[in-house]
Amino acid sequence: MEQPYVNNKIENGIATIEFFHPAHNSLPGDLLAKLANTITDTGKNSEVKVIILKSGGDRTFCAGASFNELININDPETGKVFFSGFANVINAMRKCPKFIIGRIQGKTVGGGVGVASATDYCMATKFAAIKLSELNVGIGPFVVGPAVERKLGLSAMSQIAIDANTFYEAEWARQKGLYNQVYDSVEELDEAVQKFAENLCNYNPEAMKEMKKVFWSGTEDWDELLAERAVISGRLVLSDFTKETLKRFE
Repeated sequence: MEQPYVNNKIENGIATIEFFHPAHNSLPGDLLAKLANTITDTGKNSEVKVIILKSGGDRTFCAGASFNELININDPETGKVFFSGFANVINAMRKCPKFIIGRIQGKTVGGGVGVASATDYCMATKFAAIKLSELNVGIGPFVVGPAVERKLGLSAMSQIAIDANTFYEAEWARQKGLYNQVYDSVEELDEAVQKFAENLCNYNPEAMKEMKKVFWSGTEDWDELLAERAVISGRLVLSDFTKETLKRFE
């Protein structure tokens, strides 16, 4: 079985950060921490002009939180730390001074939708349906909610958060503003992402840095906000409802 990883390849001003986990690219705490640190460090690298964020494999972009870790949460503090993992990744993306291009090759669920929403420009295949499944297990998309709402708007975010059983097609996500383009194949997606990244390298890095500040204005309180949301999720994951539900996944 392939081992989980976070890799970073820098070539001609383009940093390609890739994460992988054999369980449909779900993200346990250690992988989330490594991903957040890699994004932060890459943002400080003067050689890098633009970042591509992708996951390994051809099918699922990200299945969200690790169910193995969810099942093993037994106290509020552990819950808060676990859910802070996605908060740290989103905040690292928000604060990164470089544009982050999302490359979404397949389905994305829960926290994965939050990661996609925190990119600055997101490109996907027609197979990249999205689902906010948290309500199914008795919690909610509290930590990723602000990022998803920022991209899709409150109406669309609340729709997929409440309709937690349904995958919404990539074209729906494009119409709502999550995806900027949708392609028929992974090959077409990769070609378009690379071409787009190369084009961004021709622009003034200072101009892109200032633009990113403008795009993310109004989110300055997210360090505190997402930490508060992590506490809510950490509390709910201990509820009898959630504990009973998670037993089905053991």
